[in-house]
Amino acid sequence: MSVYDYKVIGIDGEEISLEKYKGKVLIIANTASKCGFTPQYADLEKLYNEYNKQGLEILGFPCNQFAGQEPGNNKEVKNFCQLNYGVSFPLFEKIDVRGSSAHPLFKYLSEEVPFKGLNLNHPGGQILYNFLKEQFPEYLIGNSIKWNFTKFLIDKEGNVVGRFEPTTEPLDMISEIEKLL
Repeated sequence: MSVYDYKVIGIDGEEISLEKYKGKVLIIANTASKCGFTPQYADLEKLYNEYNKQGLEILGFPCNQFAGQEPGNNKEVKNFCQLNYGVSFPLFEKIDVRGSSAHPLFKYLSEEVPFKGLNLNHPGGQILYNFLKEQFPEYLIGNSIKWNFTKFLIDKEGNVVGRFEPTTEPLDMISEIEKLL
């Protein structure tokens, strides 16, 4: 299997086969508009602007599973992203990314690259870990998505080659992206 075996729904309602992105390097991220990590939209857009012509695509999947931080409908999410962060990379309909209702794509991504822990040396990593331990201890178990802005890096053949937890800034992924381009 590869990511190309999955179909998703674009934010405007059209079905899209991820096979459309064959031969591209992908970043697939679950996103939210009211999260402490929401400013990562700006850096994802920077990466998109810098590397899209070289073959990078960024696919954003809004999700409201984490403390209700993506309450809007698809149109509101799209407008928020465009108005506040100038997002021009593809966005998709709101989905679940963990648990029994998780979209099959995110189940696959989570199984392909297991959770290796949060970077506790990063101030945000320690804060997120403590928050999850106190509020959502079940989130720390297993390989499922832990919070908004978990990012998966996919090579040109559709293989999942990296998982970057929310505390990894998108621009910190540049060396890994450049290797794949």
